[in-house]
Amino acid sequence: MWFSETKPMLVCMEQRLTFPDRQRSLAQYRLRAEGYDSELAAFEPIRHSAIAQLGLNLGDTVLDAGCGTGLSFEPLQRAVGAGGGIIGVEQSADMLSKAQDRISELGWVNVTLLNTPAELASTPTLADAALFHFTHDILRNPAAISHMMHCLKPGARVVAAGLQWANPWAFATNWCVMLAAMYSTTSLEGLDKPWSYLADYLGKFEVSTTSMQGVYIASGVLMMPFDLARATASASLMPSTPADKMPPA
Repeated sequence: MWFSETKPMLVCMEQRLTFPDRQRSLAQYRLRAEGYDSELAAFEPIRHSAIAQLGLNLGDTVLDAGCGTGLSFEPLQRAVGAGGGIIGVEQSADMLSKAQDRISELGWVNVTLLNTPAELASTPTLADAALFHFTHDILRNPAAISHMMHCLKPGARVVAAGLQWANPWAFATNWCVMLAAMYSTTSLEGLDKPWSYLADYLGKFEVSTTSMQGVYIASGVLMMPFDLARATASASLMPSTPADKMPPA
């Protein structure tokens, strides 16, 4: 009796210990898009801290990978100014529709939105910096990370923030991390070091933690040339889906 009741949960957990799943993610964020902004209100201080670590200057172009509804756009706009630019990459059309509404409402003309998986994005220019804010599925997709790094200028500043496992004895924190991750990601794989693939490309790499060690901010500077042996090995772990085989959003 106990096993039959818990088997669906065990199957769900097993699925989430594998690589990210695009179709599950699209379905997940189709349901979340309407209330997404209010759901993330508690994490706004982390967003602002992450953006501050980008060290943006007026006139810079910044890549917002997994931009969602565009919650980062306003603080990014303040940092880069009207002479700068924002490139938002988001695979969920439902989330990106909210981002477009935000852009139209505030009259921004320097934001480019790309409705595509990160590993297939074709950016109009190389960016000076990149933000990965609570984008665990992208960070655990080596092909996506490799492609995003090739969309940046040498020496670009890169910052990522998101959920992570705390120390094993921090049961309450890890329980909260698991619940949040089950709700917002399609994979629990790599929660011990969500930034590990990203770190292969970055120098001056640093990680800090907050929220009782359940949330991290990782930052570094894009190295050029890449450590090709390490980066290629990481990217080969998960081949990207060819564009002509990609299911519609």
